[in-house]
Formats: sequence, C-alpha cells, structure tokens
Amino acid sequence: MGIEDFKNGTGQRLYARAKQILPGGAQLLGKRAEMYLPELWPAYYSRASGCEVWDLDGRRYLDFTMVGIGASTLGYADPDVEKAVIDAVRSGPMCTLNPPEDVSLAELLLDLHPWADMVSYARTGGEVMAKAVRIARAATGRDEVAFCGYHGWHDWYLSVNLGGGDGLQGHLLPGLEPNGVPRGLAGTTHPFAYGDLDALRKIVEARGNKLAAIVMEPVRGAGRIPDFLEGAREIATRNGSVLLFDEITSGFRMNTGGVHLVYGIEPDMATYAKALSNGFAMAAIVGRRSVMEAVQKTFISSAYFTERVGPAAALASTTKHRRIDAGKTLTEIGTRVQEGWKKAAERSGVPLTVTGIPALASFGFQDKDAPALMTLFIQEMLGRGLLASDRFYPTVRHEEQHVSAYLDAVEAAFGRIADARAKGDVRSRLLGPVKHTGFARLA
Repeated sequence: MGIEDFKNGTGQRLYARAKQILPGGAQLLGKRAEMYLPELWPAYYSRASGCEVWDLDGRRYLDFTMVGIGASTLGYADPDVEKAVIDAVRSGPMCTLNPPEDVSLAELLLDLHPWADMVSYARTGGEVMAKAVRIARAATGRDEVAFCGYHGWHDWYLSVNLGGGDGLQGHLLPGLEPNGVPRGLAGTTHPFAYGDLDALRKIVEARGNKLAAIVMEPVRGAGRIPDFLEGAREIATRNGSVLLFDEITSGFRMNTGGVHLVYGIEPDMATYAKALSNGFAMAAIVGRRSVMEAVQKTFISSAYFTERVGPAAALASTTKHRRIDAGKTLTEIGTRVQEGWKKAAERSGVPLTVTGIPALASFGFQDKDAPALMTLFIQEMLGRGLLASDRFYPTVRHEEQHVSAYLDAVEAAFGRIADARAKGDVRSRLLGPVKHTGFARLA
C-alpha cells in the first residue's frame, strides 16, 4: 500500500465524520490531523505499545512525534504502570473514602522536592495551572499575574488578549481569540519574554503591589538562559510574589521531578501533569506551606480530584522513573536524534535549526516555505512507516534499532526535500493541503 492510499484509510474517513460532530474534529489541537498531514494522517489508533502505534487499518508505525503529547516517558502501555492502574480499577476507582495512594504519592513528591512542604492534586495540566494561580492569588491577596510561556487554556491566561492586542504571540501561538473570557479580567495578566528580566522588572515596577505570581516554564525552546531563573527568584522574593514553575512539559524529562531541581532554583510552587503518570489523567502541585495552606482560604473541590487511578498511575510511574534513571536515558536518546538531524541536514544541504533540550527536541526548516517543507517531511516519513513531526520527545522505549530506523528515514526524507527545493516543486509533491500552523481555524 502506497502513501496515496492513506487518503482512503479508516482513520481518515472517521476523522472526516468527527469534524461534522466534534468541534475541530479532536479535543486537543496537537492531535488534529491538520497539524500534521491534512487528508492523509491516520488520526486514530487501535493500540499502542512501547514506541509503536497501530492505526485502525492495522498499519504499524514507529512514533517519533511527541509520543502522547509528552506524557509517555516510559513508553506506551508500560507494564508496571498498567498493573497499578488495573489493580486500582479492580479495587474500585471511586469511593466514599479516599485512596491511600494520595498520601503515598505526596510523600514521594516531597521526597523529590526537599524545598516543598505540601502537595495538592488535579487531573489535567490546564486545570492544575488554574488551581495554582488561584492558590497564589489567595495566598497573597493580590489579583494580577506576570507570565512567560504557555500555561493552558483557562480564563486567567487567555485574558491577556482582552486588550485587543495579541499578547500571547511568542508565548503560545498567534491569533488566539479571547471570546468567552470575561472582559473584567482585562489587565490582570502581563506577558514577558523568557530570558527578559528587564521586561519582568518593568512589570513589577508598574504592578508590583498587585502582582500575586510570576509564572514560567523553567526551560523551553533554546534552553536555559544564564541568570534568568535566579533573577526571577530574586524579583519574586523582593516583591512578595509567588514564583510558580510550570513543569507540566519540562518535568520528568531531564530527571525524576522538575528541571528546576537540576538547575538548583527553588520556586514557591511547581506544577506537574503529563509525564507524572505516563499517560493517565493526573496532575499535582508541590509547594511551600506558607502558600499551599491558602487552599483552605478559597474553594477548590472536585469529585475527580479524589479518584484512585490517577494517583496509582503516578505513584507507579514516578517510582519506576526514578529507579531506572529515565531522565538520563531520555537525554541520551534526544541528543542522538538532534545530532542526527544536524548531520542529515548538512549532507543534504537542507537549511535547518535544531532547538530544545535533548529530551524536548525540535527542529525547523529555514525557508520561506517552511510549512510546505515540513508537510513534505511528514508525508515522506509516514510513507516509511513513521509518525513524525517537527519535534521529538523521546521515551525509554525508543531503542537503538528504532532510532537507527528513524534517522535512516530522516536522511532519505531530507534528500527528497533537498531535491524538491532545487527543482522548485515542493508543493506539487504534496498529496494534500499544507499542514496548519498555530490556531488556524479548521474547516
């Protein structure tokens, strides 16, 4: 079966139906087919194991994308995590009483974070960030937030675009509409660029006595910027603002726990989701007692904060992650892939930029028609049995033979891209539309 036949696949037909009855077709932007390969992307899976995925037609792929949107550092269907989850389901995932895993997981997270005193739970990344910001506001008695980076879809974050500008451009994606966000939240959030301490200082000078929290991812993109986190810590302390590290993506990549532990910078709160539980719905905040006890000063409560599957999965996943030193393995695999991208680009003459820490690796084509080049890359890789994109989040199940197969395919795909650039026929080689970038409206 050739790549042309993917247009008629079961997953492609199901996705066409989904767009008629599910707004956008999928519940997560990062899983919409248009973000990868419009009209050809398989869209749905029947099962996944390790770093392998099978679509609805039984085709097998090696997954070299974000692998569960960054959740599965131990690989798909890890047997130890699965056993813990199955045991939790069999014992009853919901009860009038609380699951004891709540306490065991908190003890483990506090052991990993000696600076922290208390833990509080949620079930998704955006949700736990909204909860953390609420706690920071309750603890300080202040309303406003300074931030850099991406922190979810909730009102507190998207409200930055209520002023008629595009404050999230450069933090998330351009063109986000704040429709549905209460207008009264305008002016409560203040963006600054990662690494720009002067911009943060100006926000503090203007809004200091109103600033509840300074929120940031401790690393992303180009990597750590010297003195930035240290400077933010000093500013937050001096201003009496809560320093909140969003480790939802960066956590459990370089180490077991948060990247801030590697860098030696202690926040007042840190949030986790995704890799905390290797793909099961679970999120956590670790923080200082002086901040975390503010949970009792506000109302934050949810029945599903108390179910058993999430904590059981997180406890098993975090325990195994630390035991096998998964962060070391992820860094080694990511480094090899980043070097492979660079070498393939040099040999083919394709202009490329490689960014990110090795465990959150990404690349981009330096070309005026970069979206078309990336679409052609994804198409070439799919035809070779690989799910691929502009970024790769390794798992411990990406073994030597998998990485070798991937880099061989990258070499071949870059060769095809170089040929298409030389002949000026990149777009004519595409079997469907160019992939979407950002929050382009999906038909």
